[in-house]
Amino acid sequence: MDTAVIAGVGAERGLGAQLCLRFASLGMHVLVAGRTQEKLDVIVEKIAEAGGSAEAVQTDVTQEADIQALFSKVNGKLTLAIYNAGNNTPGAIQDMTADYFEASWRVACFGAFLFAREASRIMSEQGSGTILFTGASASLRGKANFGAFTAAKAGLRQMAQALAKECGPQGIHVAHVIVDGAINGERVAKRYPEYAARLQEDGINLEGIVDAYQYLFEQQNKAWSFELDLRTSTENW
Repeated sequence: MDTAVIAGVGAERGLGAQLCLRFASLGMHVLVAGRTQEKLDVIVEKIAEAGGSAEAVQTDVTQEADIQALFSKVNGKLTLAIYNAGNNTPGAIQDMTADYFEASWRVACFGAFLFAREASRIMSEQGSGTILFTGASASLRGKANFGAFTAAKAGLRQMAQALAKECGPQGIHVAHVIVDGAINGERVAKRYPEYAARLQEDGINLEGIVDAYQYLFEQQNKAWSFELDLRTSTENW
C-alpha cells in the first residue's frame, strides 16, 4: 500500500489534519505525525471511520531519533511526505532571547532538513516520490517583529529549493507551498476569536489549500512546479 508521511498534525480543523484526511481518502496509508497523541488519535479514528488506513506517530520534529523512527514505520512505497510543522513566532529582534530564535529555527527549518533527508533517502531508492513543504509570507520577505519566523521560513524555502534540484533527476518531486495569510482554522479560532470571526470571509480556505497540495502531488514529471503561493482575493500583497 502506498504510504504518506505527514508531519505537523494538530487539531482536526487544521492544515495537517486535513491533509491526512484528504490523502487517506485517495487510498494511501497515512502516518499521522505530531506532538500531541490525543489529537493524532482523533484524526486516525476519523480516517478509519471513513474506511481509510492510518497510524498515529507522536513525533518531535526537532529530534533526529524521532524523525528516523517515524520513517522506519514506512511499509511499502513512500509515495508522499509533507512537512507542515512550524509555529508563528513573533517578537522584536532586540528583545528576543537566543533560545527563542533558535527554537523557531529548529521547528520550521532544522526539522524540515531531518524530515527531507529521511524521505529523500527512501524515495531515491524507489526512483519516485513527492516531498511537499508548508511555507508562509515570511518565506519571501522580512517583516518587523517577525525576525525569528522569517529566518526560519526563508531557510526552509532555500533548503527545499536545493533539495528539489538535487532530487529532481532521481524522480523525486519537491515543492513548496506559500500560505500568504491566516488560515481559517481551529488554531486561530481558539487563540483569536474576534479575528477568527472576520476570517469567515477573509481567511484562506482550508479545503482550497489542500486542493493545491493534491494538485502538486498529481503533477506529471514533464510539468512540475516548485512553488505555489496561495492567498485570498482580498489579501494585500
